[in-house]
Amino acid sequence: MKGWYGEDLAYIHDAGFGDFARGSAPGILEILDRNGIREGLVVDLGCGSGLWARELAKAGYRVLGVDISEAMIEIARNRVPEAEFRVASLFEAEIPRCNAVTALGEVLNYLFDPNHDDRTLTTLFRRVYDALAPGGVFVFDIAEPGQVAWGTTTRGFTEGEDWVVLVEKEEDRGTLTRRITTFRKVGEHYRRSDEVHRQRLYEAQDIAAELRRVGFQVRTRRGYGRYTLPRARAAFVARKPL
Repeated sequence: MKGWYGEDLAYIHDAGFGDFARGSAPGILEILDRNGIREGLVVDLGCGSGLWARELAKAGYRVLGVDISEAMIEIARNRVPEAEFRVASLFEAEIPRCNAVTALGEVLNYLFDPNHDDRTLTTLFRRVYDALAPGGVFVFDIAEPGQVAWGTTTRGFTEGEDWVVLVEKEEDRGTLTRRITTFRKVGEHYRRSDEVHRQRLYEAQDIAAELRRVGFQVRTRRGYGRYTLPRARAAFVARKPL
């Protein structure tokens, strides 16, 4: 579990890439409210550094966050001490009885778990369905094919006050590969770290169909409230019937 979002990448992701969590939070809180979910436990799968968990806690919800990265969980525990956090694969973690489950930022696409395949995803959907109280919702988003033009490789970098991250991306046969190199200032010097992340890309209509087979009532979106998702992403509000 130490190979994904290690100490430096977790720090950089939290410091420089929190716009998604902050921008989407008001819209997701509105989704919960519209579905009559104004209190109780929310399980956040792939919780990262706890930015969304903090918004949930501020709104009065109890929060259980799950993430495969020990470094991310450490940041989350410091940020939201009133919440509970566990280090685990979201495909294996126990999901207790709850009123809502969230999985934000394409976390269901990641191939951190070597056993992740279509059947694993369907099994997760069933586990979420069983854990939700009647009327509960499962809110999540995915990355679709078309992240990178076929046959091409994109390269880019982002920098902050004490860090730089370089990302190379390519897509092949429904899998997106990100090669990530980070430089983080530690003392007087910069420390280099490298990670390779792979994502299985899904078609939105296939995910919606599978959710309906499990028993959910499903709405597909291209954003959360006023926050619009980037190109080739889709969000889902899957509700367990009363």
